[in-house]
Amino acid sequence: MSDTCKKKYTYFITGGGTGGHIYPAIAIAEALRKDETTKNIYYIGNPNNLEYGIVKKARFKFLPIKVSGMPRKIGWDFIKWGIELELANWKALYYLWRFKPDAILGTGGYVSAPALMASNLTKTPYMIHDCDAQPGMVSKFVAPMAKQVSLAFEDSASYIHSNNISINGNPIREQFKTLTKEQARQNMNLENKTTITIMGGSQGAKSIDEATIQCLKQIFEKYDVQVIFQTGAKHYENTVKALEEVYPEFEHNKNLVIKPYFDDMVTALKATDIAISRAGSLSLSEICACGIAPILIPYPYAAADHQRKNAKSLLNKDACLYLEDKETTGETLLEKLDELLSNPERLATIQANTRDLAKLDATQTIVEQLKKVASHE
Repeated sequence: MSDTCKKKYTYFITGGGTGGHIYPAIAIAEALRKDETTKNIYYIGNPNNLEYGIVKKARFKFLPIKVSGMPRKIGWDFIKWGIELELANWKALYYLWRFKPDAILGTGGYVSAPALMASNLTKTPYMIHDCDAQPGMVSKFVAPMAKQVSLAFEDSASYIHSNNISINGNPIREQFKTLTKEQARQNMNLENKTTITIMGGSQGAKSIDEATIQCLKQIFEKYDVQVIFQTGAKHYENTVKALEEVYPEFEHNKNLVIKPYFDDMVTALKATDIAISRAGSLSLSEICACGIAPILIPYPYAAADHQRKNAKSLLNKDACLYLEDKETTGETLLEKLDELLSNPERLATIQANTRDLAKLDATQTIVEQLKKVASHE
């Protein structure tokens, strides 16, 4: 075997602020860890952000860097941010000099900017992955110098200036490929019948929770279904109190599972036929991987309105039903559910269309591309 074949590579992974930037990075890092050509993996992130706990739990080496989002107005805060960014760039440069990575992968967010900008000074090749239908500011800025640009959505390619673009989809956990619907339902003590999952992300979504409270009793009166309801931690107590008033018997309904948060979201989604959800990119990738028919209610205040654009991308492919947040009530939610539950053919069509959009090999594809960047192929 040649020396080239024996060479092992060191990688920097960077991205943070939100789960949409962090979880794809972790999925790639975990796949790299299993690869025999990997020597070391370091994760660059903000120790005050969500990524710190997630990276530590996944047992990767964490390199702290303190940087925040750019203020929208010129002023003292902007000056302080500029100083903070410059210090972060020097810190990233130090990490590059000390650990000498063969390649860097950035998954977006302001946290990824210092390492990617510093890489140009050290001539360290880098690859980026952007998860949204409209790429973020950092991705658009660093894409022209990237050796490889990976995108989750075809629609996002028009925003990026690069000759090395691949539409790979989002990296998702291996369990999405291996767990069956029947196993997932068994693991959650559910019956083998139509299952609706209602979720607003880890933080929950007040508008979705309130609309669900208004129509949950009617859903069970009208349809033979089971419901998985993730309220979000901060909304759980208020949601339960409100349900006790309008639907006091909910606690005795064996077809209802209600929790603040599911640590094992893979099992919940694999058990699901219809999802009522926000439109974060990673959630959509997981929904498609499970062949779920989604009713999407994008968060209206997401940066660059990316959730609405993500949802519209699926809507254009007839892979979802769509509701604006301000239009979300118990009545409109029930109407959307009725469109699917009273029309099995329509439900099957949307499920088939989401399944067609799934890119189950995204993680391995990105890993192979990153290995080529590291080996200068």
